[in-house]
Amino acid sequence: MNFKLFFYIFLLLIICSCEDYFDDVKKINFKELIPAGKTQNFVLRYTDSANLKAILKSPLNIDYTNQIFPYSEFPDGIDIEFFDKKEGSTKVSANYGIVYYLTKIVSLEGNVIIQSPDSSFVKSNQIFWDPEQEWLFTEEKIVFSSDDYNIRAEKMDADRSFKLLKTGKLDGSFLFEDEE
Repeated sequence: MNFKLFFYIFLLLIICSCEDYFDDVKKINFKELIPAGKTQNFVLRYTDSANLKAILKSPLNIDYTNQIFPYSEFPDGIDIEFFDKKEGSTKVSANYGIVYYLTKIVSLEGNVIIQSPDSSFVKSNQIFWDPEQEWLFTEEKIVFSSDDYNIRAEKMDADRSFKLLKTGKLDGSFLFEDEE
């Protein structure tokens, strides 16, 4: 009988003396992301054959190109202006941007506005851009507007000039000319 009492007391002491290491266990696989660099008042000028093609501006760029899946983010917003001698300049702005270098995809998020040289524009909460294919796409709602139309749609798939444009369900107003 004394042995059982001794065993229960011993077991009780062991249980009461155990500490909670759950938070430490969770930290085992935690890896803090340390950026390769941070740049305030970031300005990037892209040229090709001595011709200015684009200017990217952001209050802050955080460079994570030192990670296994390298990327750069623009947490305080991004403004880009693309120059085309024939067409004019296209302006892009968003509250947040991230560039994924392996997939070569840019995600623009929060109040995304793309304004064409003819003053037509697209607005959405998020737009993805593939710079290599010069392709824009989203599954978010968009507004596509100009002097002649104001279109709302459920998604978008378009080339950079919006000459090839696919959308989901449409809603809005269109101006048509009747040729007789």
